[in-house]
Amino acid sequence: MFNKKIDSRIKLILIFFISFFVVIFLKVIYIEMIDYQKLSNLAMDLWSRDLPIEASRGLILDRNGVVLADNITTTSLVLIPSQIKNKEEVTTVLSDILNVSLEEMKEHVYKKTSIERVHPEGRRLSYEIADKINSYNFKGVYLVKESKRYYPYGETLSHVLGYVGIDNQGLGGIELMYDEYLTGENGAIKYFSDAKGNKINLSEIYLQPASGMNITLTIDINIQLAVERELNNVSSTLKPDNSLAIVVDPNTLEILAMASRPTFNPNNYKLFSTEVLNRNLPIWMTYEPGSTFKIITMSSAVEEKVIDIYNDHFYDFGSVHINGTRIGCWKSSGHGDQTFLQVLENSCNPGFVKLGQLLGKERLFSYFDLFGFGEKTGIDLNGEGEGIMFSLDKVGELELVTSAFGQGISVTPIQQVTAVASVVNGGNLFKPYVVKSINEPVNNTVIVHDDPIFVRRTISEKTSSTMRYALESVVARGGGRYAYIDGYRVGGKTGTAQKVQDGHYLDNNYIMSFMSVVPSNDPKAILYVAIDNPKNTALLSSYTTAPVARRILLDIIDIMNIKRQDDAIPKVHYWDDEIYYTLPDTIGKTKKEASRELFYYNVEYSGIGDKVIDQSPIGGTYLSAGSTVRLLLGN
Repeated sequence: MFNKKIDSRIKLILIFFISFFVVIFLKVIYIEMIDYQKLSNLAMDLWSRDLPIEASRGLILDRNGVVLADNITTTSLVLIPSQIKNKEEVTTVLSDILNVSLEEMKEHVYKKTSIERVHPEGRRLSYEIADKINSYNFKGVYLVKESKRYYPYGETLSHVLGYVGIDNQGLGGIELMYDEYLTGENGAIKYFSDAKGNKINLSEIYLQPASGMNITLTIDINIQLAVERELNNVSSTLKPDNSLAIVVDPNTLEILAMASRPTFNPNNYKLFSTEVLNRNLPIWMTYEPGSTFKIITMSSAVEEKVIDIYNDHFYDFGSVHINGTRIGCWKSSGHGDQTFLQVLENSCNPGFVKLGQLLGKERLFSYFDLFGFGEKTGIDLNGEGEGIMFSLDKVGELELVTSAFGQGISVTPIQQVTAVASVVNGGNLFKPYVVKSINEPVNNTVIVHDDPIFVRRTISEKTSSTMRYALESVVARGGGRYAYIDGYRVGGKTGTAQKVQDGHYLDNNYIMSFMSVVPSNDPKAILYVAIDNPKNTALLSSYTTAPVARRILLDIIDIMNIKRQDDAIPKVHYWDDEIYYTLPDTIGKTKKEASRELFYYNVEYSGIGDKVIDQSPIGGTYLSAGSTVRLLLGN
C-alpha cells in the first residue's frame, strides 16, 4: 500500500517535469520560429544608435530651370560621450579648434547622453576645421554630413526666396511657405553598442536620406536681374528710404520679377535686422498710391459710361474747391479745355474730382471693391498687407473726390498691379502667384501644378481696349513720355504721392511711382516701380521713375522677344517742357556769389548780412528753371 502511494507521487512528479519541459520546449520553438523577429528588433533597438545624416532641401528654380536656391554639403560634429576615453584631451583639443571655452566644451564631452550634437559651434564646419578634428581620430568623435542652403545669386530675389535657419528650416518667403515640400527625410548611419556605450562589432547600416521636393517659380531670372540692377542704381544715386519693383504677366498674374530695397543676402541673413528680413515691400508696404490710382477711376468712369474720354471735355482752371478745401492741379495755371483723355494724359487732379462726382461714392467704391482693394490678393508669400479703404458711411464729398485721384486711401503695390492687370487684359481679375510647380526630385515628376486662378470680371473688353489706348497715349503725349520707346507700344501712368505721418502730409517727401504695360495693344508684361522719398531729384515722377522703368522695359522687350510695331502713337514733343537743373548749394557764400550761381532761378532774400546761412530748397535738389529759391542771410 505504501509503495503504491510512492509510485503515484513519482508518476505525478514525472508528469509535472515532463509537462514543464514540454512547455519550455514549445516556448523556445515559439520564440525561435514565431516571435524571433519582434525580439530581434527589440534587441536591435536596445543596442543600436543613430548618427544623423541630414537630407538636402529641394531646389528652387526659375521658370527656365535656373537654380535659385541650392545646397552645399558640409559636416557637423557629433559626440558619443560614453565612447570617449580621454575626455580631458578631447575637451581641450575641440575647445581650441572650435574657439569655444573649456567650460562650454566640457558640458558637451561629459554629458550623460547617448549622442550629443555640438550646437551651434560644431555645425556647418568648414573643410579646414573638419580636417583638423578628423586628424586626431578620437574615439567617440564623429563628423556627419549636413546640407547647407546656398543662394548662388546672393541678394537677388531674397525676399521672395526667403532664408533657412541653422536647422535647415524655412524662415521666410518660399522657404517658409513651402517648407513641408522642401524639407526632405533625414537618413542615418546605424551602429551598435552595449549598455555602457561601447561599440559592438556588428556591421553598420546606412539609411539614405531623401531630398525634398523641387519648386519651380514663375520668376524669370533675366528680368529679375534687370530689376535688381536698376534698384541698385536708384539706391546709389537717389538715396531713397525704400524702393521696389514688380513685373507680372497680366494674362495669368504670374510674378516674373519682384524686388525691393533695402534687401539682404540669405546666405548671411544673421547680419541683417528683422525689419529688413521680414518686410517684402511689394506685398507688405501700404501707402497712398497717388496718380497711378487714376487708372482705376478712369476705368470705372468709362465702364459706367459717365464720360466719353475722346469727346467729352473738362475745363481746368488750375484748382477746384470742395467743402472749403482747395484741390489744385500740378500745373497751377491750369490746363484749360481738355478731353478726358487729356485729363488722364495730364494727370489733372481737378478733372478726376469731376469723375468722382459723376460716379458718386456708391459706384466708385463698388469698383474699388471689385478690383480687390482693401483685401489681400492671396499671393503665395507670407506677410501680405491689406491696405485701408474708407467705409462707405465715412465717405463725404471730400473723401470721394480725393479717393478718385489716389489720396486718403492706402493700398499695396501688389494690389495695384493685380488691378491694373485686370484693366488691360480684358477685364479679368486673377490671383497673383509665384510658384509654378512642385516636382519630385529624382525624375522631375510634377506633384503639384499651379494654374492661373480667375477671381472675377471687373470691366468689359471694350473698356479694357479703351484703357489700353489711353495708357499708351499717356506715354506718347502725356506725363509718361520719359518711358517712351520708339517702335514699341508702351502704356503707363506716373504717380507722385505725398507721404503721411501722424495724420499730416510731409513737406518734400513723396513716394514716386510708375505703372507701365508693354506692348499696350497686346500686353505681355506689367511693370510697377516705386521710389520712396528720393533725394537729389525733381519732385515729379515723370523725371524720376519713368526713366528707370524705361530701362527695365528695354530689357523686358529683349528677354520676352517682343516685336517692333509701326503703328504706335507717335511721341509728341512739348515746346513748354520745363527744364530742370541741379540746384547749387550756396550756404556759406556771399550774396553776390549766390546770385551768380542761382542765375536760372528766382531768388528771394531774408535776414540781414552778406553771407548765406540757410537755403530752401537745399542744394542738390533738381529744380525747374524759374522756380523760387529762398536764401537766409546773416553774418
